[in-house]
Amino acid sequence: MRSRNPARMINAGLAALAVLTLFPLGWMVSASLMAPGEASSFPPPLWPRSPSLDNYRQLLSGGGITRQVLNSVLVSVGATLLSLAFNLSAGYAFAKLRFAGRDRIFRWLLGALVIPAQVTMMPLFLMLKQMGLVNTVPGALVPWLASVFGIFLVRQYALAIPDELIEAARIDGAGEARIFVSVVLPLLKPVIVTLAVLSFLGAWNDFMWPLIVLTDRDLQTLPVALAGLSREHVQDTELMMAGSVLTVLPVLALFLVLQKQYMKGLLAGSVK
Repeated sequence: MRSRNPARMINAGLAALAVLTLFPLGWMVSASLMAPGEASSFPPPLWPRSPSLDNYRQLLSGGGITRQVLNSVLVSVGATLLSLAFNLSAGYAFAKLRFAGRDRIFRWLLGALVIPAQVTMMPLFLMLKQMGLVNTVPGALVPWLASVFGIFLVRQYALAIPDELIEAARIDGAGEARIFVSVVLPLLKPVIVTLAVLSFLGAWNDFMWPLIVLTDRDLQTLPVALAGLSREHVQDTELMMAGSVLTVLPVLALFLVLQKQYMKGLLAGSVK
């Protein structure tokens, strides 16, 4: 009995911390269903007196952010696909292909991890301006083409692929592209899911770069649109909570659906 009590206390403590962590999210959903002004009363109610979806209707009709929601979906999906294409191929190349300066280039890339992303925004913006990509969706996707962390993540996972497997495919006459698609990618499934989740979350929640590069309101993403909407409806707590729910729920649902593969990909390096 004595051995069980500490475990129960630990579990109870963890459960209490989980409730405290989830409480703001739960109240956000509850407040989004309240009538205007109800959440601003004191003390703030935990549950709406009469739940309603009017705030969501106002956001998606009168609020005019339906276009921005679709823009966020477009940018996030595009960023995820581009990130997978470039990071997977580059990570595999650094892990299994031999070329001049491979290790030196990889060390330089790792050194770039210490450079904050904000430092590179101005040079990147000036480059895109010269290329005519400012205020365009492709311009918003450029930072997601490849990342040092994504290349590092794929490389470390790909190092565990046996060289004999790749050599056997080459002996059978398979080209490098065929080996990458038919042999390597199926073995990289956990890290593919992990990288896809990280890329989608990053692109969906990104505020700074879309704010800089997308000046047209019809091209803005959801976080930028909600920031502008909050200035117009600073007192509409319930409306802002509805906008926050629209921002959080898609990425939360994606993480819950892919949680198993995501954790497997993160832990694969340490397990191996």
